[in-house]
Amino acid sequence: MEFKTIRTEAVPEIRLSGRMEFTDHDRLVEIVTELNELRASRVVLDLSQLEFIDSAGLGMLLILQEEAESRNTKLIVRGAAGDVRRSIELARLSEIITFEH
Repeated sequence: MEFKTIRTEAVPEIRLSGRMEFTDHDRLVEIVTELNELRASRVVLDLSQLEFIDSAGLGMLLILQEEAESRNTKLIVRGAAGDVRRSIELARLSEIITFEH
């Protein structure tokens, strides 16, 4: 998995691409650090370029949600499509995390 931060005056975005799997756990620490450095009231997590997510990746989304909440940041997940969207729907993460389609 790769990620890129887009800093805007409105709402900053963190864009994920590739495959979000168990082996990406180390990258999660980098994303949490980035989330902390943004110091924004809202952050968009763009999944439109994410091709695959496994159960560990779904867990990482929950961790990002918890980290955002602890910083009083509203995390908005956007752009999930295909198998990624189906995995998120099956896990019923939309009951916990704010998703925009």
